[in-house]
Amino acid sequence: MNIKEMIQKDRPYVINYRDMPMELQTKSKELCFEYNQTRPTETDKRKKIIKDLFAESTDLTMIEPSFRCDYGFNIHSTGMAIINYNCSILDTSPVFLGDGIFIAPGVCLACAGHPLVPEQRASGMETSAPIHIEDNVWLGANVTVLGGVTIGSGSVIGAGSVVNKDIPSGVVAVGAPCKVLRKITDEDRISSTI
Repeated sequence: MNIKEMIQKDRPYVINYRDMPMELQTKSKELCFEYNQTRPTETDKRKKIIKDLFAESTDLTMIEPSFRCDYGFNIHSTGMAIINYNCSILDTSPVFLGDGIFIAPGVCLACAGHPLVPEQRASGMETSAPIHIEDNVWLGANVTVLGGVTIGSGSVIGAGSVVNKDIPSGVVAVGAPCKVLRKITDEDRISSTI
């Protein structure tokens, strides 16, 4: 198995970052640059770039510039995904975005990690693990989601949170580290008349 095949697997891995072929990022860097230079009215051009960049996307995968990712070929958007300004996805492992995803400005999805032990970090060791964002999840502004995390369907992650562990379905979770605050209930419904 070559390195590209390894990093596309839905499982964690450890590698020396010096062994990562930098040319695997050339296409994504070019496409992200091109995307970030598009005019707001160039919706067809944006859709084409996203389809070329991501492993999977739909016509309902919408991104506001500026957007950055490591590879693109590891990002799977399988439904409606609204990705707001200044999102970064370090897709050194697969990132799965379900349907009905809202990603607020400044969000970072970071599959990549480094050892805590300084000698290991200095040696070039790098870790990576997939991220799964299930259907109808809302990530608030400036949320960071770390590798190995699954966020359950219908959950809301409060602004500024750092998600380093799985979050169940149907909850509000906040904080650094992110913790479940409470379940989402019918009392959370907004009246259509204000």
